[in-house]
Amino acid sequence: MLEAKLTTKTHADHRTVVNLSHQVAIGGSAIVVIGGPCTVESLEQMEQVARSLSTVSISALRGGVYKPRTSPYSFQGMGVDGLRILASVRQAYGLPVVTEVMSIGQIDPVATYADMLQVGSRNMQNFELLKALGSVNKPILLKRGLAATIEEFVMAAEYIMAHGNPNVVLCERGIRSFDPYTRNVLDLGAVVALKQLTHLPVIIDPSHAAGKRELVPDLARAAIAAGADGLIIECHPEPEKSVSDARQALSLETMQELVQSVTAIATAVGRSLHQPPVASNQLVAIG
Repeated sequence: MLEAKLTTKTHADHRTVVNLSHQVAIGGSAIVVIGGPCTVESLEQMEQVARSLSTVSISALRGGVYKPRTSPYSFQGMGVDGLRILASVRQAYGLPVVTEVMSIGQIDPVATYADMLQVGSRNMQNFELLKALGSVNKPILLKRGLAATIEEFVMAAEYIMAHGNPNVVLCERGIRSFDPYTRNVLDLGAVVALKQLTHLPVIIDPSHAAGKRELVPDLARAAIAAGADGLIIECHPEPEKSVSDARQALSLETMQELVQSVTAIATAVGRSLHQPPVASNQLVAIG
């Protein structure tokens, strides 16, 4: 990876910390946990999620408003209305929000309302999108493509950084395999390799890797033990009723239990969980 001039680690202690907000940073000593539903469905749903997760060590809230779906007839997301919901909940609960951007035309509205822009697996090598995100003054969460090599993954991050944005977080979310039992195969070896090769923070998405909610907690704990800087996990007030990825979504109660169980793993590897901010609990309309 000789061409990865900006992402490659130059010395053993070379480590980038990406600030998600004034209170939340990814890549430092504190483990960051990002939680929320696959898709923003309503203000009531997101308020319920934020209220529940704000009681444990959740660092940020996730929720898709532009959804890449295999079928053109599936729900595609709420768009700008969903972004306004995320912004309202963020203001009430002090939780920065992460959401996906799929095209150059979506960058401006997403950057207006969200704290971190996610590039999904399908767009990891959408090079024009990556170039455009290089000029955005917001951190980027870059997910590994479902069949991408580690080198291809790192070079995708290089595109963003080469075009001016140094605030990139890598996300291992599983790679496609021959075995259909799990949705994907979580590559924990990639976490170790990326931490050795690059100075960028690395987080794990066990939800998309497993595709089955009962597998998610153990994979999350294993990821922290392997050196991941954080987790991004899907959860929902009523998982079975989720309009997207219902099978892999955790209940809010299970999500709380998972976060509490991860604390011991973080301590064992010399780290801690980021403490939640103080919430105002007052939802406001965002124009």
